[in-house]
Amino acid sequence: MFELNKITRNNIERLKAYSSARDEFTAAKGIFLDANENPYGTMNRYPDPYQKELKEEITKINGIGANNIFIGNGSDEVIDLLFRIFCNPSIDKALTFAPTYGMYDVSAGINDVELIKVPLNDTFDIDFESVQSYLADPKLKLILICAPNNPTGNCPSPETVVRIIENFKGIVLIDEAYINFSAKQSFTNFIATYPNLIVSQTMSKAWGLAAARIGMSFGNSALIALLNKVKPPYNISALNQNAAIQAFKNSGEFLNQKERILVNKVKLYNALKNLGLVIRIYPPDTNFFLVECRDADKIYNALVDKNIIVRNRNNVLKNCIRITVGTANENQLLIDALKLI
Repeated sequence: MFELNKITRNNIERLKAYSSARDEFTAAKGIFLDANENPYGTMNRYPDPYQKELKEEITKINGIGANNIFIGNGSDEVIDLLFRIFCNPSIDKALTFAPTYGMYDVSAGINDVELIKVPLNDTFDIDFESVQSYLADPKLKLILICAPNNPTGNCPSPETVVRIIENFKGIVLIDEAYINFSAKQSFTNFIATYPNLIVSQTMSKAWGLAAARIGMSFGNSALIALLNKVKPPYNISALNQNAAIQAFKNSGEFLNQKERILVNKVKLYNALKNLGLVIRIYPPDTNFFLVECRDADKIYNALVDKNIIVRNRNNVLKNCIRITVGTANENQLLIDALKLI
């Protein structure tokens, strides 16, 4: 049975969260003499520390209540907070599946937490048997699953992910940064079922707001309360909150752009597969392709010389490059350049 208080670090349980001026008085209007702000200007006031208006827009989109939503400074803040809340430095462990998003390793290192890396199988899926023996370790507090995965582009078997959640007494993070490009079901549908599940998404990919750094996490209210307890008081600027609010209010543009990306994805795939230097294109649930080619370093450097930047993943997966779907014109320039290599 999952018990949140038993896996939370003792110092976090005892922690008294910082109470900001906007915690103590929440009305939008008044003569504000409480937060030592400059009384002049248009950007002189602190932002809403709990992003209430933004959460209202998110609720309109996915039906998840505000008490089940946490807004982070990108998904990376959420990842870091989970390490800080649940993993005692030099004592506890976290686990992920390799290859995957590199910030899991970085956050583990920053927090002095051992990160166990279980290899994915030959189809880049998770074998439950490969992870089962770790699940009973009382020092294992956090499992991080990227779905769809970066850099492989595929979603792990949902049945396997559910088995992990059901057989683990710690926290499972499902990182759904690319879920908007996938036809697969989001794990946000399971947050009411599994109290140890937290699902993160982002506005940096399909929503086109990478510069604004808006990460969203969804989980039971007790988990969300812990994240709010530990985060900095004003972690999302008013500018970025407003950018996200406007994006949600203009969701038709989001859908239009996503459709164009998916159409361009099919065209780019068909063009790439006909190139002699391409050995294999792994099927993705994302807006990028993992491409195995004949000489990744040579191809990467040749493209850089033409000011076309892809991601060289040769140090992670031999002779693989990762290619993001661009505009139709950008994709054609890429294909033209590849034909000359």
